[in-house]
Amino acid sequence: MVPIASSVIDIENLFPEYLKDKIEGIEVLGSQFEPNLERILMLKPDLILAWENVQATYPLLAKISPTVIVPWHGSSGWREQFEFVAKALGKEEEAQQAWKHYHQRIDELKVALGSRYQDKEISVVAPSLPWGYFIQAKNSFIGSILSDLGLQRPKLQDVNTSRGDIAFRSEESLEMIDGDIVFVLAHKDEGKEAFKQVLQKPLGKRLKAVQQGHVYFVDSPLTWNGSNLLAADAVIDDLYKYLVNAP
Repeated sequence: MVPIASSVIDIENLFPEYLKDKIEGIEVLGSQFEPNLERILMLKPDLILAWENVQATYPLLAKISPTVIVPWHGSSGWREQFEFVAKALGKEEEAQQAWKHYHQRIDELKVALGSRYQDKEISVVAPSLPWGYFIQAKNSFIGSILSDLGLQRPKLQDVNTSRGDIAFRSEESLEMIDGDIVFVLAHKDEGKEAFKQVLQKPLGKRLKAVQQGHVYFVDSPLTWNGSNLLAADAVIDDLYKYLVNAP
């Protein structure tokens, strides 16, 4: 089974860095919200995987080729989605090997971390200014990885939510993101700069992670919100970078 085309989240940044060696020959079908149906027809795929947000076009897609609608209930359901796709493709054995690789890397990172973070709280926030801030809850994609590693989260973030995040709009609630270490999921340069300005305000300067210089900006949403095992591998690489190899 060979992938031939895909819609994308961001037309300006087509594929995340962690997929760079896996996308050769993959044709872009436009936005995931409005894929190019004419191009799909011309490609004559043997199978189409589509997510729930394009369910309205299912009758048209089904006329082109057998189409499977993949359920998506936020990053909290990323493991179930992976199993669903593996079953749809008849790749259950390969899926088991992929999970084995993931758990092996988790175990290796645990050893590398040792006990240095046993009393540290790890916070993860995805600012989407000017709309607000999205804290990654315990059952989010990244939250579940941190949980597998046995890393602690701030009390306000150590909860499960229906979609894996907690949203707030006001800077007055900025203390919700505080921790010993804060990972910031800022996708574009302007997003990073806008949030850096927030952190330089009085409420931002009060945050423990800001005072200690432990605020790290990472690629998002394409990697840290990737919600798949390839993205998880890239996140683990980043955790080595920031938590193990950092001075």
